Amino acid sequence: MTVDGPSVLALDTAVYVVPTDAPEADGTLAWDETTMVLVTARAGGEQGIGWSYTAAAAQSVVTDVLAGVVVGRSAFDLAGLAEAMARAVRNIGREGIAAMAISAVDIALWDLEARLLGCPVTTLLGRVRRDVPVYGSGGFTSYDEQQTRRQLSGWVEKDRIPRVKIKIGEAWGGNERRDLERVALARDVIGPDAELFVDANGAYSTGQAVRVARQLADYGVTWFEEPVSSDDLAGLAVVRSQVLPDVAAGEYSWSLAGSARLIDSGAVDCLQLDVTRCGGISEFLRGAALAAASNLQVSAHCAPNLHAHAAAAIPNLRHVEYFHDHQRIEQMFFDGALDPHGGVLTPDPARPGFGMELKAADAERYRHG
Repeated sequence: MTVDGPSVLALDTAVYVVPTDAPEADGTLAWDETTMVLVTARAGGEQGIGWSYTAAAAQSVVTDVLAGVVVGRSAFDLAGLAEAMARAVRNIGREGIAAMAISAVDIALWDLEARLLGCPVTTLLGRVRRDVPVYGSGGFTSYDEQQTRRQLSGWVEKDRIPRVKIKIGEAWGGNERRDLERVALARDVIGPDAELFVDANGAYSTGQAVRVARQLADYGVTWFEEPVSSDDLAGLAVVRSQVLPDVAAGEYSWSLAGSARLIDSGAVDCLQLDVTRCGGISEFLRGAALAAASNLQVSAHCAPNLHAHAAAAIPNLRHVEYFHDHQRIEQMFFDGALDPHGGVLTPDPARPGFGMELKAADAERYRHG
């Protein structure tokens, strides 16, 4: 160790592919497995872990592009390491795979620094709140009525989560009748008091989204995520100006610039950020500050056990998405995964880093690289 702190000795990687527990679909995509790329950063006799839900190709970006600018630098130089990684991907393009690779490494480095200092990531960041509110997220368009009822009632009745989200926009907006039937079903299952959110994953056209939203209001829907494509900033702004539910987007913001465009265009009532896509903890904090400057709240997209720590550190948090796929994998793979009972996640102040340890033997059966 030098006066600058221990140097990063290695970035190790692994790819895991986990089948879903049932076929899943939203308005614009269907899938039956989820890929995780996990990064382990080593320094000073400690190791930190981070991951992204991405394609296996992100592993090559870590090993072939990012490791060269990370290994050998102080593990405490988080801002410098984040900037070095952003510069390293200039010629391959940041958006998409590269951003998710950067995110996984950045998360691992934050976990590593906190472990070197013997504290949780929340302590390293500075805690605003002890508990982080969550909403149950799933309600896939591929689910039948029984599956939908079981999942939603489990969140509201068993876990006492007072807010849930379902997918709509089935078949690229081609089945509005079933969309509305499923919204009615969700309201029936969760009762009149729980909050109801919907996510179209960009399936609708602008006019269609406005028409659907007028009917969503009958069911007390308060959150309309990606009613149109998040690339259609003008369309999002038009929808936002004409509907009652809050319009949200931002899960595909691959950098601070993407978040800035959503904010500047007046496209959202609440900015979504994804720590596994935007550039890790480092960029998540910058994005949250950018939103705060425009008096906007932030909602953390998926990966709940990673977001819990970052979300606890930002004043303008609305909630964290407790996404079915990701929480399932995190419960399977890690000791220390958090319990959402009561509608909150509470990072453990007694566990260093993100408070999670890989259950290597359990994860090994899913390893693909």
